[in-house]
Amino acid sequence: MGGALSIASSVLLPDVDAVVAFYGVPPSELADPAKAKAPVQAHFGELDSFVGFSDVTSLEEKLKASGIPYEVHIYPGNAHAFMNRSQEGVKRRKDMGLTDEDEASCQLAWSRFQSWMSRYLSA
Repeated sequence: MGGALSIASSVLLPDVDAVVAFYGVPPSELADPAKAKAPVQAHFGELDSFVGFSDVTSLEEKLKASGIPYEVHIYPGNAHAFMNRSQEGVKRRKDMGLTDEDEASCQLAWSRFQSWMSRYLSA
């Protein structure tokens, strides 16, 4: 839900300077990414199968149409919520059958996040 809300904030909130979304696309009735006004960086696991919520192809098409700077990153072999390494998050993921444990992808995603925010947010 957090990723979808991040993208929605790019559409709905005029004071947002940039967003980073980790897995999630807002429903069009909430916010159409084609109307994004702030730069968007999005991260998805290749194996994320949450239908409608993780439609990366549609998201990329809409972000391209918006004309704002954007990046969409796909992490091979990872599923939904691959960045959630909390004890509760790991347990929830295992209970859902999501067994990917890819620390390299987490580090890469975090590095991309930091770079994106450094580029668009002033100190």
